[in-house]
Parts: sequence; C-alpha cells; structure tokens
Amino acid sequence: MWISAIVAYLHYLSFMLCFGSLLLESFTLKKDLSLSEAWKIVIADAVYGISATVVFVTGILRFIYFGKGRDYYLNNPLFYTKVAVFLVVGFLSLYPTISFLSWLKGLLHRETPRLELAKLNLISWLIRIELAGFILIPLLATIMAGGIGRL
Repeated sequence: MWISAIVAYLHYLSFMLCFGSLLLESFTLKKDLSLSEAWKIVIADAVYGISATVVFVTGILRFIYFGKGRDYYLNNPLFYTKVAVFLVVGFLSLYPTISFLSWLKGLLHRETPRLELAKLNLISWLIRIELAGFILIPLLATIMAGGIGRL
C-alpha cells in the first residue's frame, strides 16, 4: 500500500517538475541570453530530462504493479493516446536538449550562446508544443481513470 502511494506521488511530482521545467525554459529563452539565463535553461532541461525519466519509470511501475491492472489500460484507446502523446513530447524534446547541451562548452568558458532567430523560433515552438502535450496528458489520464473509453 505504501509503495503504491509513493510510486504514485513520484509519478505526479515528476510530471509537475517536467511541466515547471518547460515553463522556465519557455519564459527564459530569448535571442540575447545572459550567462545566468543560459545556465538556468541548461539546468531546467536537465531537471526536465530526469523528471521525464522518473515519470516514465513510475508509469511503467503503475501499469505493471500498482494501477488498475493491465487489462484496464490495454482495453482503453485513451491509454494508447496518452502514451503516444508522452512519446511524441519526448521525441520533440530531443532537438532543444541537444541544442542546450551544445552550449555547455561555451558556458564553462563563460561565453553566452548565440542563437539564430530561426533556431530560437523552432526551439520556442517545440517547447510550446511540449507544454500543450503536458496539458493534454493529465486530461486523458483523468478521463481514462473515470472509466471512459474502455472497450
């Protein structure tokens, strides 16, 4: 019972950290970044990556051991939609993450990153789409938990 509650708590907390990290990235990202702003984005993205991994692992644990049972999830198309949205969000996060990681060498030498406007716009849009996905996921989970969509 306690383990189930802890896994659920870690799942929800990590989800919130993902969303908060993306919000921080979204609000901080701009053409001319200061050194501290660039570090904030890199650190927020690391928190995002770790949190997303915890969401994924705890989600699997809930699916296998602590949820409503595999049949409940596997017989609900909303479950597949929710997982697909999570995977798409994860895939979309690769480009911003790789971009932010490319800043590290310069940041360690106290150089601020230079962003081309097209790249800045692409990263900004990808982060916005990720945020929209993270808004959709709990809606799908809530609907699914209410038994809607079961075959």
